[in-house]
Amino acid sequence: MKARTIMMTSAAVAIGIATLAAGCGSSTQTGASSSKPVSGGTLTVALPSQTNLDWYLPIYDAASDQMYNSWLNNQIYKPLIHLNDKYQIVWKSSIASKITYNASGTVYHVFIGKNWKWSNGQPVTANDLMFTWNVIKAASASNAPSPWPFVGAGTGDIPNGIASVVENNSHEVTFTLTKPANQQWFIYNGLIQLTPMPSKVLDVDGNNWSKEIQYLGSIASNPKTAETVSDGPFELVSATPNQDWVLKPNPNYGGYKAKVGKLVFDYESSSTAEFSALKTGQIDLGYLDPTQLGAAGELTSQGDKIVPAYSLGVFWTQLNMWPATKDASIFDHLYVRQALEMATDQQAIVKDIYKGYGVSQYGPIPSTPKTQFYQASSEPKIAFNPKAAKKLLEKHGWTEKNGVMTNAQGQQMNFTLLYVSGAQATLDQVELMQQDWNKIGVKTSLKGVNYNTFLNDISNKTSNAWQLAVGSGWAYNGPGWYPTGGQLFSSTAPSGSGYASSKEDALIAATHKPYTTSAQSMHAFQQYVAYTAKQLPMLWLPNPASINVDSTSVHGAVKWGNPVTADPQFNHMWISN
Repeated sequence: MKARTIMMTSAAVAIGIATLAAGCGSSTQTGASSSKPVSGGTLTVALPSQTNLDWYLPIYDAASDQMYNSWLNNQIYKPLIHLNDKYQIVWKSSIASKITYNASGTVYHVFIGKNWKWSNGQPVTANDLMFTWNVIKAASASNAPSPWPFVGAGTGDIPNGIASVVENNSHEVTFTLTKPANQQWFIYNGLIQLTPMPSKVLDVDGNNWSKEIQYLGSIASNPKTAETVSDGPFELVSATPNQDWVLKPNPNYGGYKAKVGKLVFDYESSSTAEFSALKTGQIDLGYLDPTQLGAAGELTSQGDKIVPAYSLGVFWTQLNMWPATKDASIFDHLYVRQALEMATDQQAIVKDIYKGYGVSQYGPIPSTPKTQFYQASSEPKIAFNPKAAKKLLEKHGWTEKNGVMTNAQGQQMNFTLLYVSGAQATLDQVELMQQDWNKIGVKTSLKGVNYNTFLNDISNKTSNAWQLAVGSGWAYNGPGWYPTGGQLFSSTAPSGSGYASSKEDALIAATHKPYTTSAQSMHAFQQYVAYTAKQLPMLWLPNPASINVDSTSVHGAVKWGNPVTADPQFNHMWISN
C-alpha cells in the first residue's frame, strides 16, 4: 500500500481491512443509480482499526508512507497525475494537462492545466511543481535531517537520474534525464511523485533547501499545515487523533466540485466498534472483518451493501534482513525463506480466515484484479508442505533442539512476529502461521501493535525488536505505480527490508529501459516477476479482498471508489436522505 506510498504504504495495507471501492468488476452502484445527485449531508468514512492520520504533506518519509495518509492528502493536494482503475491517466483529474516526450525517453515536457487554483484564489503554476521538485531533491539526500529522507528516493529515477529541470513558463516544465528511460515507467514511477505544493505558502527560504526541508519536516505532522491552502476537492477543517478528520468542499476547486457538505474520516478503536457504528448509521462507508461475515445480515437488512474489492498489490510476511540486525544472516539464505513459505498455508488462510474473500499469491503481481501485468507462467506454485520444509532446513545443517531449529553456530530460529492489532482476522492469521511454523521447529512470539507503531517499527533499519512482520503489504499506488518493484526489492529500495541481489537489480533495471514495442517491454517485466517470485524477498501471502460496506444513503461509492489503485474520489459521491 502505499502505501501509497506504500501506501509501504504505502503502502502499507493492514490485512483484513477495507480499501474503499468497487467490487470484483461489478458496475452496480450503491443506492438508486437513477437518482439525481443532491447537495449536502456528511459522508463519514471509517478508517482501519487503530489507524491515525498523522502526515499533512503530499510527500512522505518512510514512517508516514501509508495509504490512509494519502486518502486525506489527495483530497487536499491534487495529484500531478491521476490514474483510473485501468491504470490509465485521467487528464481532467490531473494537475498536468498533458505530458510529451522524445523517442529516446530522455526529455519530458509537463504542462500544467490552467483551470487549477489554490483555495486562496492563486493559480497552480509551474513554480509550485518546481518547488516540489526542489524539496524532493533535497529531502532525498542520505544526510537529510529527520524525519527525511523522502520515501520515494530512487524510485522512477527520482531525483538522481534527472540531469536538469527547467521552468519554461508558468505552465510548462521540462525534465531531462541522464539516460534513456521506459517512458511509461518514468511517468508512472517518476513524474507521478511530484504533487505540486503551494510554494507561496510553504517556501520559507527557496535559496536554502536544507533549511526548507528541515522546516517542512517540522510541520508535516501538524494539521495546521494542511488547513492553510488546498487545490484539491476538499479543505481540512480539523484533525483530532483517535477521533476524526473533518474536511469541507473547496469552493475554488478546478475539477468536479463535491456534493457532500462535509467529509469525515472516522477513527475506529476496533473492528467491533466500527461494526456497531455501521449498524447505528454513524458510518456511511465502512468494512467488515472476515470474522464478522456471519453478522452481515444485520447490515443488509437495513439496506447496506456488502461489496468485496481487490487492489493491485502484494501482501507478505516481511523479513528483517537489514544487515545491522541480528538474524539477517539467517534470512539471507534462500532455503530458509523457501522453508518458511512452504510452511505457510495460504489456502487455509483464504478459506478459514478470509472466508473465501481472498486469492493465493506467489509473486509480486496478483492474479486478481485482472491486469496486463499478471502472467500465470511467471508465478511458481509453492505447495503447503511442512514436512518438506523441515527436511529442507535439516538438509542445510539445522537440527531441532528443545523444539527450536538450531545450527552449528548456535543460531536459533526463535523470532518475534510483529503484527497489526485491532482486527480479529489478522490475529487469527498469525496464530495459524505460528502453529504451522512450530511444526518445522521455527518458534515465534507474537507482538501486536497499532498500525502507526507497526510502520515505525518495520522502517527502523537497526531494530532487533522484530524478525517477522505481518499486517502490511504494498498497493501499487506510490511512490511507484508501474509495478516493476524497484521501490521494494532492489538493493537500494526505499521501502524494502534489507533484501539485496545484484541479479534482481539488473532485472529491475531492464524494466526501466525504453523498448521499441510493448511486447519487448512486457517480456523484460515478466523476467523480473518470475525471478522475484522464486527469490522470496518477502514471504508471499494471499491478496485479501476488502469487504466493504456501503450505506444505502451513499451514491457513487462503487463507481468512484477505485479499489485497484486505492485512490477514491470522494468528491463524486453524494448522500441522499
